[in-house]
Amino acid sequence: MEENGCFTQLKRKLADRTAKVGVIGLGYAGLPLAMELMKKGYTVTGIDINRDKLESYRHGKPTMPGVPSEEMLEAVKNGKLIFSEHFEIINDLDSLIICVPTPLTESQEPDVSMIKETVKHIRKHDFRGKLLILESTSYPGTTEELIEQKLAEDGLSAGKDYFLCFSPERIDPANSRYNTKNTPKIIGGITDGCTELAMCLYKDAIDTLVPVSSPKIAEMAKLLENTFRSINIGFVNEMALLAEKLEVDMWEAIEAASTKPFGFMPFMPGPGTGGHCIPVDPVYLSWKGKSVNFHSRYIDLAQDINRSMPARIVNKTADVLKNHAIDLNGAKILLLGMAYKPDTNDYRESPGLEIYELLEKKGAAVSFNDPHIPQLRDLKGRLLVSVSEELNSRILSDFDCVLLLTNHSAYDYKWIAEHAKLIIDTRNAFKEAAANNIITVWGKPFHKGV
Repeated sequence: MEENGCFTQLKRKLADRTAKVGVIGLGYAGLPLAMELMKKGYTVTGIDINRDKLESYRHGKPTMPGVPSEEMLEAVKNGKLIFSEHFEIINDLDSLIICVPTPLTESQEPDVSMIKETVKHIRKHDFRGKLLILESTSYPGTTEELIEQKLAEDGLSAGKDYFLCFSPERIDPANSRYNTKNTPKIIGGITDGCTELAMCLYKDAIDTLVPVSSPKIAEMAKLLENTFRSINIGFVNEMALLAEKLEVDMWEAIEAASTKPFGFMPFMPGPGTGGHCIPVDPVYLSWKGKSVNFHSRYIDLAQDINRSMPARIVNKTADVLKNHAIDLNGAKILLLGMAYKPDTNDYRESPGLEIYELLEKKGAAVSFNDPHIPQLRDLKGRLLVSVSEELNSRILSDFDCVLLLTNHSAYDYKWIAEHAKLIIDTRNAFKEAAANNIITVWGKPFHKGV
């Protein structure tokens, strides 16, 4: 336990909420965290290089669901929530939380460039006596390799001159039950004192704190959570493909298996995985494993299966259209839902993007509708369609096929079923509609003439 003056002074500031806190990266993890810390009495500075985003935030206009606009605007007016694109403000802060993105490169390797860039900015300023917490998901060893070792080159010792932890973000956008505050938070410090200071910072802002013995444990825990999900999604996707061959309704089979009160956890098949976690996090773990000559067959197999699903959905669409005497080349197709999960505007890594592009390559005329996404950019960030297609009875009936990819709660499925010519449902969302024009993927077998 640290007993030096830096530790004592910072702990006092954290306890009485006079510590100034900074959050670097104001996306789905950083902004909600900044709001929670602000509500518990801290003056919080949000740092981001996206000036348009910051300007929107200054006017109380969050770019994501779940962040109260009026509450944000009031905090900005009161000076409790400050937004800046200037890293020089680090000098005025007592604690800094890094929430920058950690995507994959085009070659499917970890891209930790934004963590490295942030550390470069930190090293330009005197960081003595401050608390630094990394929340960005990365491979086990990141905190020590990319932060502790770099600051050691400047003569700073973690746990003595400054304090360092890893505490993974666990945000689940659009989750109506769990949010930043009530999702337990794992904290792993370089030393026990580092962990203690981080717990002082998060205390009250987060309901449950879970200290672990090191940053590596915290890093591994985060990857374990999402790799577990990836593997199970891959498993149920493969079982859905098998069920289709066996002419078994996979949705009914899952529902039946779910009645067992122990030993079974239901996962649902779909058109693929999306978002920043499930398609990405397992790759970080697999990549790190290869650096120590360990190859995870489970991770690689699940990734292969999940990445194959968009192409399988496109092939299924072609088969369904063919059975209705329609050629995919030239067919007018409306994609319903482009977000990677229901009731969010986040379409990072969404399988819908790949499905859109694959259908276009095969000659289909593709449009989309998503109540949460006004315009769509492709996998490389290029604009695909200027606006989301409006839904009305005339437009719906004009398409040869409606392909449901994301089961948003805003959709009136019975109404859509009444007006669409043909529906291919990848999420079992139309199960209550029970109309003859609905083909449920991995549901009851379809035959020519259905």
